[in-house]
Amino acid sequence: MPWYEILALSGFGLLAGILGGLLGIGGSIILIPALTLVFSHDMHLAQAASMLVITFVAVPSTIQHHRNHAVRWRVVWIMLPFAIVFIILGVQTGNLFNAHLLKRIFATFLLYVIYLNVRKLLKPKEPDHADGPRRGRWRIPFVGSVVGFMAGVLGIGGGIVVVPLFQKICKIPLRNAIATSSALMTITSVFGAVRKNMTLPTLVEESAVKGNGVVDWVAGFTGLPAAVAQSVTIAAVIIPLAIVGSFIGAHLTHKLPVNVVRLVFVIVLMVTAVDMMFG
Repeated sequence: MPWYEILALSGFGLLAGILGGLLGIGGSIILIPALTLVFSHDMHLAQAASMLVITFVAVPSTIQHHRNHAVRWRVVWIMLPFAIVFIILGVQTGNLFNAHLLKRIFATFLLYVIYLNVRKLLKPKEPDHADGPRRGRWRIPFVGSVVGFMAGVLGIGGGIVVVPLFQKICKIPLRNAIATSSALMTITSVFGAVRKNMTLPTLVEESAVKGNGVVDWVAGFTGLPAAVAQSVTIAAVIIPLAIVGSFIGAHLTHKLPVNVVRLVFVIVLMVTAVDMMFG
């Protein structure tokens, strides 16, 4: 892997971590478009690498939230079986789509993310209400199933989906919703990442794998198929600075005008969505 590609991947990892910590979004929103549009990697390969990154980046965030007593662990344990089953089903469903169709599906999802962020730009900040009523045992399993399936299909952590659902359906305050989402992703993303990478050799042709010294060494040392070796190599380059970026982003939340950052983020996503949809 050329040194400039390592630097670029690390830079995108840092950016994804900072924006994730600053805006409360998943790094996949940045990483998947970067890997497909900038580095011309296959969409399935980009998802596999991104899911590996999420697995590691969510851990320090969850630890911090747990120390602040913000995680609703009861919700996590109830939701977990449904989220695990449906993230695996989501991966299998996503595997049925070719890479070009999957890019368009992801671009459509980016439009949803743009909509959410524009709403936050235009509406005044809403107060973080106390817990609402919790009637209906179906709420938590339903949210877990929906989020797991979408995360599996799109190759994302699911925080951008689950936090609003926690607030709207489960009546969980924003602070606790973000913390609980992080804890859930720490566990479910492991299953999603493992399943996606297990099926990767059947989705990505060997000719599409960009062999280089590092990837070849990883494949030879571990015995992994070339596609999985490349996914692991990409993730290993991204993870360190993505973790650093998540801490920086969380710190900058109280230092920078978040709406300015959000506006830039929306513009970047709009360009990215159009490129992935029609490119």
